[in-house]
Amino acid sequence: MKRLIDYYRCPEELLRVAPAEDLSKEPCPFSFGGAKGWGQLSASVRRNGDFWNDASAYAASRGNTLYLPFDLTHAVENLLFERYISRIPKTSSFGHPYLLDLYCFFRPFLPAVFRRFEHRVYFWNRDARKFPRWPLDCSVDELLEEALLSTLRLGLVKEIPFVWFWPEAYSSCVILTHDVETEKGRDYCPELMDIDESAGVPSSFQLIPEERYSLLPSFLAAMRERGFEINVHDLNHDGKLFAEQARFIRRAAEINRHAKNLGAKGFRSAVLYRNQDWFNAFDFEYDMSVPNAGHFEVQFGGCCTVMPYWVQGIVELPLTTVQDYVLFTLRGDYSLDLWKKQVELIRQKNGLISFLTHPDYLQAPRARCGYELLLDYIRSLSREGNAWLALPGQVNTWWRERSQMKVVRHGLSWRIEGRGAERARLAYARLKNNCLVYEMATNADECTRHSVQ
Repeated sequence: MKRLIDYYRCPEELLRVAPAEDLSKEPCPFSFGGAKGWGQLSASVRRNGDFWNDASAYAASRGNTLYLPFDLTHAVENLLFERYISRIPKTSSFGHPYLLDLYCFFRPFLPAVFRRFEHRVYFWNRDARKFPRWPLDCSVDELLEEALLSTLRLGLVKEIPFVWFWPEAYSSCVILTHDVETEKGRDYCPELMDIDESAGVPSSFQLIPEERYSLLPSFLAAMRERGFEINVHDLNHDGKLFAEQARFIRRAAEINRHAKNLGAKGFRSAVLYRNQDWFNAFDFEYDMSVPNAGHFEVQFGGCCTVMPYWVQGIVELPLTTVQDYVLFTLRGDYSLDLWKKQVELIRQKNGLISFLTHPDYLQAPRARCGYELLLDYIRSLSREGNAWLALPGQVNTWWRERSQMKVVRHGLSWRIEGRGAERARLAYARLKNNCLVYEMATNADECTRHSVQ
């Protein structure tokens, strides 16, 4: 039940979830009440030739335990850690490392028009792929919701109290991040800070510590003094960080050294290349390199969740919306339509709305205009949608505190205990019209929040 408890922070004594005993050796894709999963299935699940075997009818209760026809934690982690695409190399989509080296060598000399054409050809028809779902995939969230829903439908409990996902009862969370890829982008940072500051939207800047450009102490100090966050963006942005493990280990040590010098707690890799099994070499508190559904990333895949999650002690803040480069340059779309569609889907799950933009690509008039419209939209999410506008580091701090909170009995009600509990809110998962709903605790059953120092 580890991932279920991590997700909801609910009392363990109310949930008894276990896998069937006759699980297959080889994982396969399946569906469960509309949710998609990938894992070892019970032999009792009927194979009818459908790629997504329906396992929902095979959930059952014995005593006070819900038995699922799959291992819930393994199925969730297979999605989070992208193990469902094991047939695709994790390092890149170039196939052989030498091809990647060759491309990275010639890329700086290729005209921008040629690179845009090449990318459009490369990503052609990517959004037609069925999994992960585009423009957003919530398979992890839906699997965990279905586990709670099955528990409630079988009458094992009437309601499940849990620590609400965000502090102060915010309905969702928004983070705005900027990856600085070139010297031209670095030089535009002060103007971009002016734009963000005037809009009242906090943001972080991910900076490349080697080769691409210099980072003067005065530049870094000005960024910090204005309240912007500084994180590390790869080592030198050559696309080779995850190409080979021994080289990765050496580079990770250099990246950790730069992070210490910069006072940075967060990281994002170049081009969103990643191998989450190697993240334990990093000294960071949080990472932002994993897309929700990477249909338009060079490395295909995605974690299939809109919530932060844990990777070997690191809080992963997934990228849940399309990058500005993909939207403006590859798709030629300067409207907010796709961003708004993704945001509405994320809000339905009360998730993390994370944006990635680049000062390198926001300087053209149409791109800047589109970005300013985005800032207006983000402000409206705060005013009208009760979204928490936060820096990535603030989300990391909250998620770490929340992970240590517990919902405990307090007389006839419940209360939240743990560091930061004064900001937490009690919520209930309940069955309503045979559907799962979340409801905040009312004055009648409001919890006592007890902060443990």
